[in-house]
Amino acid sequence: MPITITKADGTAEFFKIEKLRRSLRRAGASADEINEIVTEVNKTLYDGVQTQEIYRHAFSLLRNARPPAAARYSLRRALFNLGPTGFPFEKFLGRLFELDGYKIRTGIIIQGKCAPHEIDLAAYRKDHSFVGEAKFHSRPGVKSDLQVAMYSYARLLDLRDASICSEDICGIKEFWLITNTKFTTTAQDYGNCVGLKMLSWDYPKNDNLHDRIQRAAVYPITVLQNLSSSQAETLIARDIILCRDILAHEAVLRHLHLPKRKHEALMQEVRALCGQK
Repeated sequence: MPITITKADGTAEFFKIEKLRRSLRRAGASADEINEIVTEVNKTLYDGVQTQEIYRHAFSLLRNARPPAAARYSLRRALFNLGPTGFPFEKFLGRLFELDGYKIRTGIIIQGKCAPHEIDLAAYRKDHSFVGEAKFHSRPGVKSDLQVAMYSYARLLDLRDASICSEDICGIKEFWLITNTKFTTTAQDYGNCVGLKMLSWDYPKNDNLHDRIQRAAVYPITVLQNLSSSQAETLIARDIILCRDILAHEAVLRHLHLPKRKHEALMQEVRALCGQK
C-alpha cells in the first residue's frame, strides 16, 4: 500500500523511493550504502510521515557510513543555516558564479530610469552579464510567489538602460530571481512568459541551484558536522563562506579557540569534503 508523506509546505504526496535513492546517489553514497539506508528508512515509514523526519533518519545513517556524503546530502539544510539574514546567501551565490568566470559585485545601488535599485548580485564576464535578486528563506516550506516574480520583472524594465560597469558587455539585459527554496507554479509560468531568469533549489529541471553547487563542488561551511552554528557565524563574519575557504585560510580557525583534537577533526572533514587527503 502506498505511503503518503507530508512535505515541508504542508501538502501531501505519495512516497517515492527513487527520490530518496537519487538524493543519496547525488551525495556520493555507494550502491550498497543506498540499499542499506533505503531498507532501514522503509522500516520506519508510516502514513503522514514528514519529509524532514525521513531526511533526519537517512542523514544519521549516512553520517555513520560516510561523513562527506552526509555533508553533501545535508546541503539544502545547510543553505537554510546561512541565515538568519540573506547576506551570507548573497555572498555564497557570488562565490558560486565567480567559479563560472564572472566578476561579482554584491549589495550595490544602480539607478534605473525611474528609481534607484538595490541589487543583491551583479555579475559580468566577456560573454555575458546579469543582475539578480537573492530571495533567502530560512524554512523549506516558504516559496517565492507570483508577486515576487512580477516585482523582479518590473525592476528589469526600469534597469534596461543601466549598466553594471563601464565595459560594453555590462548592459543589463537579464534579471535573475534566485531562491534557496522553490517557486510557486504561477511564478514559474509568469517568468517563462516574460523571459525572467529564475533559479531555485530544483528549478529549472536541469542546471538548477542544486546542480550548479554539486557541479562546482562548492559547499557552505554550514554543512560541516564539526562546526557549531555559532562557530559558523564567527567564520562567516570573516568572509569564510565555503569549505574551501577554510583550506585556503586555516589560520582563521584561531578565532574559534578549538582544542587541537577538534581542530584536526574539522580539518579532516573539510579535506574529505573538498576531495583532499
